[in-house]
Amino acid sequence: MEDFRLVGPDATKSETIYKPSLTFWQDAWRRFKQNKIALFFLFIILGFTFIAIFGQMFSKYQYMQQNLAIRFTEPFKDMRSGHWLGTDDFGRDLFVRLAQAIKVSMTLAIVVVVICVLIGTIYGAVSAYFGGRIDQLMTRFVEIVMAIPSLIYIILLMVVLGNNLTTIIIAMTLSRWLNYSLLVRGEVLKLKETEYVLASRALGGNFWWIMIKHLIPNTLGIIIVRLTTDIPQIIFTEAFLSYIGLGVPIPQASLGNMVSSGYEVIDSHLYLFMIPAVAISLITLAFNIVGDALSDALNPKLRNS
Repeated sequence: MEDFRLVGPDATKSETIYKPSLTFWQDAWRRFKQNKIALFFLFIILGFTFIAIFGQMFSKYQYMQQNLAIRFTEPFKDMRSGHWLGTDDFGRDLFVRLAQAIKVSMTLAIVVVVICVLIGTIYGAVSAYFGGRIDQLMTRFVEIVMAIPSLIYIILLMVVLGNNLTTIIIAMTLSRWLNYSLLVRGEVLKLKETEYVLASRALGGNFWWIMIKHLIPNTLGIIIVRLTTDIPQIIFTEAFLSYIGLGVPIPQASLGNMVSSGYEVIDSHLYLFMIPAVAISLITLAFNIVGDALSDALNPKLRNS
């Protein structure tokens, strides 16, 4: 009586694919979803984005509409009138102003980041791709400019060009694209010697083809991680500029000038300071946590882990 028998390999089962293959971005999203805390804060960012886009539709008031008869109405004290978060020192609805402030601050941050990514990516890629003397000159220029504190650029430009949203965008862009150029340069220096880039060059691929097809797409991971940390920094910088009187000018609403205005009456009307301050804190925390999670999810060394 035989207790054992030889069983050969099952050809059908051996050819069955039990786990579907994933692209780099699909695998990154899978790993990102495993981080429940980051996923929660991603929904917070989406919630703030929803408030910024549609928040003013839920109220009958305009963010610049004044009514001195109801000034300093505290939150949730007069729900029937529609002032859910109360009113400020000019009787303006705080919820509508908060929605507008989030819209202005996030739009400012996104516009600055997009421009910085475009300029920095092209500059850094050109510098690294050609190398040699060109790379040395372009890199030295970036290092010289970075040696001067960025806040000096911002304050000088705003003093010369005036205190408005366009000037803030220009000033912050001039001081922030440098980081992206160095980031992309370092990545392209590694990628341009890889086999697929050398093969593309040997087959007659020109500079722009290699850049758009091979090099820049492979730098998107580090760029995305960087911009998620830059967005809250830009919002916080705008808040600081508003505090010293160089931010978005009143009566326009931004998180910075709302915090600055609330600080003036913090002893008697704390909510005017706390509401925008909490919004800034949550946005900053959310982007930082999501950025850390994206850094892990987009790390090729951790793929399939």
